[in-house]
Amino acid sequence: MSNRAEAREILRRIGDQPDDEIDLAEAALALGALELPNANLAPYRAHIRTIVEDLAARVAAQEPGADSLEARIAHLHAVIGERHGYSGDHDTYDDLQNANMLRVIDRRRGLPVALGILTMHAARSQGWPMVGLNFPGHFLVRIEKDGARAILDPFNEGQTRSVVDLRDLLKATAGSAAELEPGHYQPVSNRDVLLRLQNNIKLRHLSAHEVPKALEVLEAMRLFAPHEPALWRETGLLEAHAGNLKDAITALETFMALTGDEHHRHQTASLIQQLKNRLN
Repeated sequence: MSNRAEAREILRRIGDQPDDEIDLAEAALALGALELPNANLAPYRAHIRTIVEDLAARVAAQEPGADSLEARIAHLHAVIGERHGYSGDHDTYDDLQNANMLRVIDRRRGLPVALGILTMHAARSQGWPMVGLNFPGHFLVRIEKDGARAILDPFNEGQTRSVVDLRDLLKATAGSAAELEPGHYQPVSNRDVLLRLQNNIKLRHLSAHEVPKALEVLEAMRLFAPHEPALWRETGLLEAHAGNLKDAITALETFMALTGDEHHRHQTASLIQQLKNRLN
C-alpha cells in the first residue's frame, strides 16, 4: 500500500469513529502524508512517541504530591518547547508547511492549531484533560485539574493566557470592535480541530485562486468528517465554479441529504436544477 493510500485509509477509518476515539496526532500525520506522499510516517510516529515518553519521564520524576495544574503546564513547556524546540512560526506564518504536521515536525515550527494538536496529544497521553477552544483566529487549548483551569497558547511557548491577554489577542485577529463572548471559551470536537487545521490550507489555496488544490483539501476533509454538510456544500459550489457540473450536482445532493437547514436546502435545490439544465 502506498503512503497516500495508507493515509486515505487512516482518514476513512477516522470518519467512522466516535469523536472521542480520534487520535489527533495520527490523523494530522495522515493529512500531512497526502501532501507529501513520498514521506515515511514511521519516523514521525516515533518522534511523537518520544515526546510522550519524555513527558511521562518528567512526571514520574517529580516529587510525590507535586502534581498540580501549574506543574503540568511547566512539564508541557519543558518537553515541547525546551527539549524539542517547538515554537510558532512568527516570521513566515502563511507558509503552507506550518499546517502540515510532517513539515511542522521537520522544522519545529507551525501554526497554533498544529502545535495545539501536539500539545493535546502529549497532555492526553498522561490522562490530563485538555480541549481545543472555539477561539476565533488563533487556536488555544484549555487544561484542567481538580476544577482549576488554564488557557494555553501553543503558538507562544504554551504561555497561560489571562482574560486581558485573550481580549487583546481577539482584537488583534478580529478587529478593534471585537469583544470576548462565552462561545469563544467553548470546547470544540476533535473533528473540528482537524477541520480547523485543514481550513488553513484550503483558504490559502483559495486566496491563490488554486481551486483544484482547494478541492483536494476538501476531499481529505470529507474522509474524516463525511457527515459534515458544509463540506459537501462548499465542494459543490467549487466544482460548479470549476465547470465540473456532474461532480457539483453529486456533492450538492449529498449536502441536501445531510443538512437540516431549510433555507440552504431551498437555495441548493434551485442551484441543482440550474446545473442540471446546463448539462442538458
